[in-house]
Amino acid sequence: MSKRKSFVLRIDPHTFKLIEKWADDEFRSVNGQLEFIIHKSLKDAKRWKPAKKSISDSKNDGK
Repeated sequence: MSKRKSFVLRIDPHTFKLIEKWADDEFRSVNGQLEFIIHKSLKDAKRWKPAKKSISDSKNDGK
């Protein structure tokens, strides 16, 4: 399982409601929707680079 970084996000209620509605429309959680938005934004800005797998990750995959 991949490790995830947790952090606090402060967001105004109106923006949260809009994201919540969008997430509901696409059958995602708000967290999942935010991850989707961030990932897409990084790709669109050509800043997305896949993370390199570490040796320990490869061993855990059974490869």
